[in-house]
Amino acid sequence: MLYHLYEAQRALIEPFSAFALVAAKLFANPASPLAQTPFSQRVAAAYDLLHRLGKDYEKPEFSIRSVDIDGVHVAVHERVEINKPFCELRRFKRYCDDPQTLLRLKEQPVVLIVAPLSGHYATLLRDTVRTMLRDHKVYITDWKNARLVPLSEGEFHLDDYVNYVQEFIRYLQRQYGNCHVMSVCQPTVPVLAAVSLMASRGEKTPLSMIMMGGPIDARRSPTAVNNLALRRSYSWFENNVIYRVPAGFPGEGRRVYPGFLQHAGFIAMNPDRHVNSHYDYFKHLVQGDNESAEAHRQFYDEYNAVLDMDANYYLETIRTVFQEFKLVHGTWDVRAPDGTLERVRPQDIRNTGLLTVEGELDDISGSGQTRAAHDLCTGIEPREQQHFEVAGAGHYGIFSGRRWREKVYPVVRDFILAHQPQTGGADLAAAQAEADLMAAAIRRDEPALVRGPRRKTEPGA
Repeated sequence: MLYHLYEAQRALIEPFSAFALVAAKLFANPASPLAQTPFSQRVAAAYDLLHRLGKDYEKPEFSIRSVDIDGVHVAVHERVEINKPFCELRRFKRYCDDPQTLLRLKEQPVVLIVAPLSGHYATLLRDTVRTMLRDHKVYITDWKNARLVPLSEGEFHLDDYVNYVQEFIRYLQRQYGNCHVMSVCQPTVPVLAAVSLMASRGEKTPLSMIMMGGPIDARRSPTAVNNLALRRSYSWFENNVIYRVPAGFPGEGRRVYPGFLQHAGFIAMNPDRHVNSHYDYFKHLVQGDNESAEAHRQFYDEYNAVLDMDANYYLETIRTVFQEFKLVHGTWDVRAPDGTLERVRPQDIRNTGLLTVEGELDDISGSGQTRAAHDLCTGIEPREQQHFEVAGAGHYGIFSGRRWREKVYPVVRDFILAHQPQTGGADLAAAQAEADLMAAAIRRDEPALVRGPRRKTEPGA
């Protein structure tokens, strides 16, 4: 019922939010008579803030159109490689008409970035993706909003998450021979399970695993998130945060943990900081500081965009990761697509490098929680393992922002490169031919070559 009330409230507020946007423009436009009053700037700022507080935030775009690689402009085309009911495997394919650069791109490692399914969209890792594209072929898991998934697609469980990750890894292995896997926050646990199960079956495992700020062992340095999961019972979560999607959405009737409740929890963790941030935004508008105001908009356009999670997945994550600690206790059984139960045994992983990254000031995944992966992966040689703690970084600082780009990324890049097999080198003549094809396509303005379906002769990397 709460979800229905929320949607009714949102529908009621929406016209007022739209009115506030129009009013803000009327009081801010120099050509408008309303902008000539002494307090017009403050009134415009107030209406603008009111609009942003009441508007509905939809899923943002990655909007990565190009990257600069050693001074060469490289175009980026985003496309879906695999479309699953609850997730898309999204690729960021790079195009270049410079043969030397294209040759370099083709030899670079393939990285699967497993984005968190914990409230925000995968676009939260936009900075991660943009930075990784300098030196890697990049794929990312783009999780879908559960309220948009029809009931006919079935339920989504934590086991399904693990199986999705394995399917994506196998897909990249078929395409490229092998790949590296990078998990950020929540997915460190299912990714470790996925690779463990592959190792136990004798399958080829990824060349390396990079695990960043995740709750491998949530008992260590517990945070407010961990304490909440321990203080409340499984039935409390089921009875208090799970609701059915109301009418008007494709997933009508699906049991979910609604995004608006998750967003309320995010805000409740640091309410003073958000209040101050919005007040600063108001002052920036009054002062005409458009750069600071735009930075605020970009952050909250991402932060306020949340998705619903399938109830089964969410509740099983609470129980498995934060209450019963099944991974570290060695009691976690995952159901394969054929229905077989398999025990998760990280100690079976042998031919995969392991890098863990933690932020010194992380208030979501406490110190030592991610590092615990090393204690579980005893089959990996010590020389193939590395841990990096980022001084002064909080949770988001280890995968976004200046600290990520200047401190964390060089460590991640070098670790991946150290575990990347050396190839014999690509054919420069072939690269030149592909570059010529790309240049000709650009001259003829053939969008189908860049935006159309994949071809065997399609240039790029």
